[in-house]
Amino acid sequence: MSLIIFLFSALVVAVAGTRLTVLADRLADRTGFGEALFGAVALGATTSISGSVLSMVSAYDGLTDLAIGNALGGIAAQTFFLVLADAVYRKANLEHAAASTTNIMLAVLLIGLLSIPVIAVALPEVTLLGIHPVTFVLFLTYLGGLQYTHQQKEQPMWVPRMTAATVQDEADEPQGGQTLGVLVAKFSVYAVLLVISGIAIKESGIALAESWGLSHLLLGTLLTATVTSLPELITTFAAVRRGALALAVGGIVGGNTFDVLFLGFSDIAYREGSIYHAMSTNHVSYIAITILMVAILCLGLVRREQKGPANIGIESIAVGILYLFSFYFVLGGT
Repeated sequence: MSLIIFLFSALVVAVAGTRLTVLADRLADRTGFGEALFGAVALGATTSISGSVLSMVSAYDGLTDLAIGNALGGIAAQTFFLVLADAVYRKANLEHAAASTTNIMLAVLLIGLLSIPVIAVALPEVTLLGIHPVTFVLFLTYLGGLQYTHQQKEQPMWVPRMTAATVQDEADEPQGGQTLGVLVAKFSVYAVLLVISGIAIKESGIALAESWGLSHLLLGTLLTATVTSLPELITTFAAVRRGALALAVGGIVGGNTFDVLFLGFSDIAYREGSIYHAMSTNHVSYIAITILMVAILCLGLVRREQKGPANIGIESIAVGILYLFSFYFVLGGT
């Protein structure tokens, strides 16, 4: 029964995530935010809801390995999804075609956010109402980073050089389509479905882990993190197919910046002290590997190699290798 619930919840997440992509592309045009920024704020955060709920509930129940592993595993898995998207998009390397300074800034913001929990581990274990002060810094950095990115979009000081392979972010919402209110309402419905599915995945996933003898670290970092990241995988592929490349990259990178907040939400929900001081050496090493993956991705977005081996960028290959290497830290902690 737990396996049935787990698989059904994963199916709901996949279907809802697919619909969200279409709605997000339309809302990006209607609101004027643009694909990259809207993908980061709305699409990225919404598709991450199920994972956020899973981490919070797990932390509240004292399952720190599951809460932390789910947050970190989701970020690494979703970054790897861009490698798969690069392989699927055959016209040019994805990093070249999805030219966007917004996505570059979001990648740098992600590196900064990932560094904050590592710093927290080295700080004294002090809390305010059960919450470590670093959690407040984490949320403020996220909000400030988004504001900074939005200002850059409105008044850019750097712009990418357009080439024949560059896919520009242009509005394609037809006149006379659904009203903004209807689009927002539909978007909200699918978001609620993701919340419910996230809770179901958490409960059934723990039951499966106990019956299969899996550790919570392995369950969170590989199993639930991957399943709750299915919306990102589905929305990325759907966006690439629609030609919304900035939305595809922005949804992943921007969504990952929100995913770092899982640790903040988990710290709030965790009632036994600071969630950061429940991190193991494997958790910190996993963060370091993820930071390196994002740094390489950022270099790819700046360098913008048009072609690569098997039409995949060198940076994508390096990210894929690092993602596979990250399993060492997961399996080493089981």
